[in-house]
Amino acid sequence: MIEIVPYRASWPNEFKTLAAELRHALGDLALRIDHIGSTSIPGLAAKDRIDVQVTVTSLEPVVEHALNQIGYTRLEYTRDHAPPGSEASPGDWVKWFFKPSEGQRPMNLHVRVDGRANQRYALLFRDYLRSHPATVQAYAELKRRLAQNLADPDMYPEVKDPAVDLIYLAAEDWASATNWQPGPSDV
Repeated sequence: MIEIVPYRASWPNEFKTLAAELRHALGDLALRIDHIGSTSIPGLAAKDRIDVQVTVTSLEPVVEHALNQIGYTRLEYTRDHAPPGSEASPGDWVKWFFKPSEGQRPMNLHVRVDGRANQRYALLFRDYLRSHPATVQAYAELKRRLAQNLADPDMYPEVKDPAVDLIYLAAEDWASATNWQPGPSDV
């Protein structure tokens, strides 16, 4: 069962703790370490699982090795969902996805390559929602209803993706209108 909880003010500090550990392990291999996903949006209800994006120049074994050394395991989930109409190449949606070892704080670690569509998507989606509180509330309600009413919890991301695409398409328009660029890394 998927549990969506009200926004927790502790999430940004929990991210900072995780990011500091990642920065120590990865050093200059990590170009950026950013808090992404629902827990990075003030006021957004979410699963109590911190999403972190590590941006690298390329997906190299040395990155995986450094993460393995601090207890992270790479899963077979190797690509992000591409929104309809995306002109990016399929390679722009490739990533590495890691989970921490048992006993560590629940989190999702996404390792993406600098400048690829999926790396930009995560930052734009976050920044758009941070600037649009009414959209945050509508998205939270969608997430709550999905979690409560889906008989198969494995379908949660499959059903949520089209809604995320709608927000992302609005975010792209907003990015064009505001000349949005990713700000500095969170760590």
